Amino acid sequence: MLRIIAAVILGMAIAPLQAAVVGKEVSYQTGDTVMKGYLAYDDALTGKRPGILVVHEWWGHNSYARKRAEMLAELGYTAMAVDMYGDGKTADHPDNAGKFAMAVRQDQDMMQARFNAARHYLNSHETVDPELNAAIGYCFGGSVVLGMARSGADLDGVVSFHGSLGGLPPISDKVTAKVLAANGADDPFNSKETIELFKEEMETAGVDFEFINYPGVKHSFTNPDANVFGEKFGLPLEYNAEADKASWQKMQQFLDSIFK
Repeated sequence: MLRIIAAVILGMAIAPLQAAVVGKEVSYQTGDTVMKGYLAYDDALTGKRPGILVVHEWWGHNSYARKRAEMLAELGYTAMAVDMYGDGKTADHPDNAGKFAMAVRQDQDMMQARFNAARHYLNSHETVDPELNAAIGYCFGGSVVLGMARSGADLDGVVSFHGSLGGLPPISDKVTAKVLAANGADDPFNSKETIELFKEEMETAGVDFEFINYPGVKHSFTNPDANVFGEKFGLPLEYNAEADKASWQKMQQFLDSIFK
């Protein structure tokens, strides 16, 4: 019995020293709108570290965006899954998702205000070095982070995963962020013409960017639930484990390079 008690006490003593990702819901505001995000970091690490924003798919701030924030925390970053729709609003049908996403994309001032409010909250956290910021985004979120980079947001870099490449804001002459865009070559939402125009615009503006087209890969290739959504709503969505793994590794290399 004494051995068991001693083991329990010892276990309690050493547990706090083990690496552990802390995840918590947070609220912040843009004007009168309450935004509901999710902050994740490793509380076993000491000192300040880069802060990374995670922008959700067109479904809204959900468990998938939170999962990616936690994965970034496991890599040693402090990450925040943001809310671009307000009040943590999510969509359960493509019609609503499209309306929510379009409302944000068509109002660049609102998009920037909501993104910057999340960035301000992230940078106020005790674990974050506010001079070291990046953003990643998925689908709708990919277009958001690309738009923020092109508008001249004060970011070290952005990564877009199967983000929309069309309808992006004009490129500012004050772009500082490096850009990585991971796309599925068989994604019908980004035509060859759209891709070429995107690349031409970025090259002409002198933006430091890399574009990767994964052969045979469709839209939403990083989300394990993509097939379920695709079958349910008749959408060309398909998870691809190989491309998911390859793009995540590429993102890690990208982040290492901009924060070295």
